[in-house]
Amino acid sequence: MSNDEKKVRENDRSCLWHPFTWMPGYLKREPIVIASAEGIYLITADGRRLMDGVASMWLNVHGHGRPEIANAVTEQTRKFSHVSIFGQTHGPAAELARRLVEITPAGLNHVFYSDDGATAVEVALKSAFQYAQIKKGTTRTKYLALRHAYHGDTLGAVSVGDIEHFHHTFRPMLFECIHAPSPGCPRCEYDTDMTYCEMPCLEELERVMERHAGQLCAFIMEPIVQGAGGMLIAAEGYLKGARELCTKHGLPLIADEVFVGFGRTGRMFACEHEDVSPDIMCLAKGLTGGTLPLAATLVNDEIYEAFLGDDPKQCTFFHGHSYTANALGCAAALATLDLFEKEHTVAHVRELEKLLEKAAERFRELPHAGNVRFKGLIFAFDVVARKTPVEPYDAALRMGQRVCDAAAERGLLIRPLGDVVYLVPPLVTTEAQLREMLDILYDAVQEVTE
Repeated sequence: MSNDEKKVRENDRSCLWHPFTWMPGYLKREPIVIASAEGIYLITADGRRLMDGVASMWLNVHGHGRPEIANAVTEQTRKFSHVSIFGQTHGPAAELARRLVEITPAGLNHVFYSDDGATAVEVALKSAFQYAQIKKGTTRTKYLALRHAYHGDTLGAVSVGDIEHFHHTFRPMLFECIHAPSPGCPRCEYDTDMTYCEMPCLEELERVMERHAGQLCAFIMEPIVQGAGGMLIAAEGYLKGARELCTKHGLPLIADEVFVGFGRTGRMFACEHEDVSPDIMCLAKGLTGGTLPLAATLVNDEIYEAFLGDDPKQCTFFHGHSYTANALGCAAALATLDLFEKEHTVAHVRELEKLLEKAAERFRELPHAGNVRFKGLIFAFDVVARKTPVEPYDAALRMGQRVCDAAAERGLLIRPLGDVVYLVPPLVTTEAQLREMLDILYDAVQEVTE
């Protein structure tokens, strides 16, 4: 072990507190120390090359170390790194806003910047709330969200989330939220035969809207795939149906595309699968290709124009961040969008999805891989003790983590969601690389469960 690696480990153990990590367990293990990254590979301090199977927390789009993005950021530093847009503007922010308006679903014509996915959601929640106060009166103070939802870790985002393991500690701090059944088929609450599913979850969504008519200021959802809730894929037609219900009941639809946006599901934005235009859309993660923190919340004309009234106290949106529209982040995002166009990234994802479809058939033969599912470049399954009838493993066995540990030994770095194991690699992953990842994962499941 080199002196540099020793120093990293010492500093890590003595000073660093890791997110979403039980520290006593972490401190018993030797951490993986990442020294550099290249393409889809993370290179450890001891020279191992690990395939980045989670795209560095679902962020990385075009691979690590892309010179096009690095050069754009470097060029921007020669001009300025950051200036406030509180009352003034700059070129990268204005240009990126224009391009985001061009590529997102029709009607999303105004961009508000922030720093990450949770802050993009906070902007969406607060702007929807204030819009309701301006246009519809003070009774509309509650949000409608989905069970198994995850929208980030700031308090507003947690309030509209519904992952007990993550959120239960903070319940006394949160505002009340109304939750409707999840449309995620692997966690269907109705035990529906998917061959003939009539989407009772959508029927219940309307009943909830009717039951709380006059109280709700917005409905927030993750389109098509609920990520941290377990990679839950919704039945086809649910998103379009939800859009129609929101229009019918005069309720703004917030589409949280932080995870699923920028090509992950095989469309640039997941809403495109069902030709849906939300009233508000949250973007982050892939926006800068996984290089710098930047987020954007887009709204339609109706919501934006409500803030153009004559009363500054009522119509000013009192929200912002010190690094709002950071110029380096905007430069990275512009270079990222250029790469999407130049390399036809989204079409490449659709080709990889065909490979996942074949892989799903193979994984379904494994006795302990349940609910095998995929969408775009998302592949997931539940590690179960028995598939029919479904019997989960004792959570104390941490089978999902054990599968991920076995995969890491073989050169694939992934992270479970409980006993849900998934692949979310960079979008530039080649067919050969994806096959290798799937082979490693298949062998890891066999080793751990047998």
